[in-house]
Amino acid sequence: MTIDELNHTDPGMQIERATERVLKLARTWIAWDGRPRLAEGGERIYTPHKVIRRYADHLIDHLAQVEALLAGVPTRPNGWYESVVTTDADLARFTEVDLVEATERLTRLSRTFSLRLTAAGRQEWDRPRGADWTLREIADHVGSAWYAEQLGDLSS
Repeated sequence: MTIDELNHTDPGMQIERATERVLKLARTWIAWDGRPRLAEGGERIYTPHKVIRRYADHLIDHLAQVEALLAGVPTRPNGWYESVVTTDADLARFTEVDLVEATERLTRLSRTFSLRLTAAGRQEWDRPRGADWTLREIADHVGSAWYAEQLGDLSS
């Protein structure tokens, strides 16, 4: 892809594609054996519920960042525990109902993020924002299925 093509690519679509990947992997997590998996680097563990929680929290955090940048106000400081903690809820069995709930939640959230970037307009996507990332850089950052890849495809 050329620089010109990249500059005309809608960054929100990357977020929606990442969510599709997360949900594709999540469809295999019904088979999860209940054992948390170590993330790359071996420092943190992931379970299906933790992946869904962290992916959703990551989208929420950076959507709030985008809104603050567009409004010209400071971003609220991050107070998440993030991946450092694994909650009791993170260790629960992952069922078909959980998959449906995650699908609805993540699809709507990523679509809202994508539409927000569309509404901001192309002129805003790459506009420098001082020490902060551009909107495209934020989309590139959250437009990854990294959390889900830590758990991976459990169908085999």
